[in-house]
Amino acid sequence: MLTRQQLQAREAATLAPYATFSADSRGRAYPEAESSTRTAFQKDRDRVLHTTAFRRLEAKTQVFLNAQGDHYRTRLTHTLEVGQVARSVAVSLGLNETLAETLALAHDLGHPPFGHAGERVLNSLMTEHGGFDHNAQARRIVTLLEDRYAEFPGLNLTHETLDGLNKHDRAGLERPSLEAQLVDAADALAYTAHDLDDGLRSGLITPAQLAELPLWNELLARVPTSAPNLTERDRRTLHRDLLGWLISDLTQTSDAAIAASGVATAQAVRQHPVGLITYSPPMRELLRGTATFLRENLYRHWRVEMQVEQATRVLETMFQAFLARPSMLPPTVRARAEAEGLPRAVCDFVAGMTDRYALETYGLITPP
Repeated sequence: MLTRQQLQAREAATLAPYATFSADSRGRAYPEAESSTRTAFQKDRDRVLHTTAFRRLEAKTQVFLNAQGDHYRTRLTHTLEVGQVARSVAVSLGLNETLAETLALAHDLGHPPFGHAGERVLNSLMTEHGGFDHNAQARRIVTLLEDRYAEFPGLNLTHETLDGLNKHDRAGLERPSLEAQLVDAADALAYTAHDLDDGLRSGLITPAQLAELPLWNELLARVPTSAPNLTERDRRTLHRDLLGWLISDLTQTSDAAIAASGVATAQAVRQHPVGLITYSPPMRELLRGTATFLRENLYRHWRVEMQVEQATRVLETMFQAFLARPSMLPPTVRARAEAEGLPRAVCDFVAGMTDRYALETYGLITPP
């Protein structure tokens, strides 16, 4: 049986010098004994995996409502795909695979029901109370809202994991670790590939529409298919090859950028003026065009817009109803309201709901 010290020695022997080493962790906000058989980042990963917030991702929207089909991505399957990409690239680049996996598993814990539409609604409702951002909410969940330990609030994750979850609000902070940069890139890579796949599966995107997309045409040139009349096997093959193409470009370009930067330690990465996990310039241009295509043809499709309208009505109605009658809130939420104010407590409660629970609760408080 390998001890934590032996696992740390394995990291020292096998990881690149600019990786984040668990033995060098700055520790946790609340001191506690580390595991005898797991590194600090393995402990973080296991704590994230066993949270209530992680299990709820199974029934939260990625693009399509959870009840609309068994095969569309959910927020959970998206998270698992991000984790797979992050682990693969981390191993290739000599980064800390466990830290990358931990950040991937935790990166969407703060997403509310109904995907990005739900996030926009909650942010609007919370305008006068600090707003709402799913990245900030993920940190709030792991530092405060998960109630699993008597000794401390939240999960008491390492400083390195918490820093990696701080994606946007970095004023005065150093640049993220390479593992955190990688998860950010893996997130965009995964949803680009699987949203195209789900769009095709659903029929909201057609091969004829994709004929105007440069990334799609380059992909077709790489993969023999029966386009424009794609079979199910063609679609799966294209998705698989798109993932491989994107991962290969990301890995090779990032490796070259790291080498050219001259960084030799994790601290040098944090002080480097630019990010080092990146795509080649041609691929960045293809991905920008694809993001625009998905926004205009999938995320704003009239059927998706109907989901957005439903999400807006459900969340606004519940939020205002709970503010007007706090006695409908569970005791734990009312206790949180006493500590942090009713709007934030209601926001936490609603943001934690799955799509299904939000719709059920909405049905209970609105006339039939």
